[in-house]
Amino acid sequence: MAYTRTAILLAGMTALFLAAGYLVGGQGGALIALAVACGMNLFAWWNSDRVVLSMYGARQVDRNTAPTFYATVEQLAANAGLPMPKVYVIESDQPNAFATGRNPENAAVAATTGLLRRLSTEEIAGVMAHELAHVRSRDTLVMTVTATLAGAIGMLANFAFLFGAFRSSDNRGPLGAVGTILVAILAPIAAMLVQMAISRSREYEADRVGAEISGRPLWLASALEKIEHAAQNTEIPQAERNPATAHLFIVNPLHGGGIASLFSSHPGTAERVRRLREMAGMVPAAKGPWG
Repeated sequence: MAYTRTAILLAGMTALFLAAGYLVGGQGGALIALAVACGMNLFAWWNSDRVVLSMYGARQVDRNTAPTFYATVEQLAANAGLPMPKVYVIESDQPNAFATGRNPENAAVAATTGLLRRLSTEEIAGVMAHELAHVRSRDTLVMTVTATLAGAIGMLANFAFLFGAFRSSDNRGPLGAVGTILVAILAPIAAMLVQMAISRSREYEADRVGAEISGRPLWLASALEKIEHAAQNTEIPQAERNPATAHLFIVNPLHGGGIASLFSSHPGTAERVRRLREMAGMVPAAKGPWG
């Protein structure tokens, strides 16, 4: 199912590239956009996880460099019946986390230093169980590919806006300067809508499955409340520079308000916490190092 969703996503993003290329440069622009889209699709399928981890300066850790964190992920992966993912840490004061990778065999989970410092071991376990739920359901393929392609569409829009004015009228698309403006404005919005559509419902499901993996819904509920509060007062500069990756995180890392909030890729934290509290007492406790 994840591969089907990814194929649909790739087709949709390719269509956006073609439409944007046609509006900016006519038939020639569409052909160039098609070539770029094909290359980006192949690149995103195989390398998007490495791109995202590199973008955030994530460093890989092991049982020697981060023994408690690594052991927590190891136990949760065993609970979930998953191969042990690679474990990364991101230098950022904002508590947050995400998972990436095209399949469970090539998965990685990353947490910020702020999350490891501000949350208890149990709350960290709740967060990482949520991320492993994304891995188990293979959401990470769709989410990471989306981040890469949405960023590419944003770059195409910027290119259209910056360089459209320097082309001769013969080389412009069917709508001329209007087409350039439409691409510059509408392409990023279209990319955000795609991200929003694929992310919100998936977060609720990952909360539910993550609570089953950890055996303690309230661990994640408590973590979400702490992360939400801290995220409002701290930022991740890399996320602010690359908003197309915001949907990867367990809580929206961006500070944008107003219109930007309409395109939030995350459901409201209060509703997520409410659902988790409803689960409390319904999920049998998992045996693990937390008692």
